[in-house]
Amino acid sequence: LDAAKGLQLDMIAPCHGVIWRKEIQKIVNCYYSWARHEARPKVLVIYDTMWGSTEKMAKAILEGVREEGITVKLMNISSTGRSAIMKEVLDAKGLIIGSPTLNNGMYPTVADFLCYMKGLRPQGKIGTVFGSFGWGGGATKAITEELQATGIELAEPALQFQFLPDREELEQCKELGRKMASRVKSSCSSQKE
Repeated sequence: LDAAKGLQLDMIAPCHGVIWRKEIQKIVNCYYSWARHEARPKVLVIYDTMWGSTEKMAKAILEGVREEGITVKLMNISSTGRSAIMKEVLDAKGLIIGSPTLNNGMYPTVADFLCYMKGLRPQGKIGTVFGSFGWGGGATKAITEELQATGIELAEPALQFQFLPDREELEQCKELGRKMASRVKSSCSSQKE
């Protein structure tokens, strides 16, 4: 980017992806932002669900983040797709990843997304993990290990519940959302100083 700084650009044609012929300066500014791993106070609640328990947790976490007044997006992996989620990861400071337990591990769609994200090596992110299980856990431990291997700072301990979360457990989910929102706000404001 620095080498091309003084050039008059009429087109950006990467070896894969979109060819840009308009709004060149806007795109260059985006590339600069991505290269510096700039993040804003934004939290993504990324999850998949098998029987609805993890989804109930995700929605309660979303409420908790919203209560703190920062941008938050709920992203179901099965209905959103990993590339669309990664687009949002680019400028998000906080990632909250959730999965039901399947065969003592995480749900396959969550594993797929985490493998994809790990390969893209997002930097400067903070995160936490949540999940549900029936007879034996395992998803939250597996996700935690993947996030650590990706280099994401774990800001809060993982939260998991057996079967359908009750009212008290959903309140704990909201509290997790509030805590993460607070950590994201604090982290983003300290980066500006």
